[in-house]
Amino acid sequence: MRRNDREITDISAIVSFIEKEKIIRIAFYDDGDIYIVPVNYGYINENGVHTFYFHGAKAGRKFELAKASPKVGFEIDGCYELLEADIACDFSARFESVIGTGRLSLVEDRSEKIKGLDALMKQTTERAGWSYNDAMLSGVAVFRLDVEKMSCKAK
Repeated sequence: MRRNDREITDISAIVSFIEKEKIIRIAFYDDGDIYIVPVNYGYINENGVHTFYFHGAKAGRKFELAKASPKVGFEIDGCYELLEADIACDFSARFESVIGTGRLSLVEDRSEKIKGLDALMKQTTERAGWSYNDAMLSGVAVFRLDVEKMSCKAK
């Protein structure tokens, strides 16, 4: 990170930021192209192991890339506030962001699918206690992103 003075290293501050946001952008490498997709996510931090879950169709570009190219990048940003100025180049912004890399996998285990969907629903609705029938579980792809590297920056 070029601006070390903006780096956030306090893990509780990073977790707090991740837990309040709603959208993560996943960047896939696609045979010479980069494909970035924003998705809702669920986040779990167990013993310092950071895991994101998201869902989607069992078909399409995201699904195929998850199987073919599991190494991904990710980004979450928020807390944006424009800082105005009298001169165009003096404008700035307050923000917070997390970027990183990790390994993506498709979740097949029924109990882990429920765990991932529960995390996603809690993150997006702030409610727990959802139920999922077998048709729902078999019809959805649940993706797990295991974080390998992650950094946080704020201004």
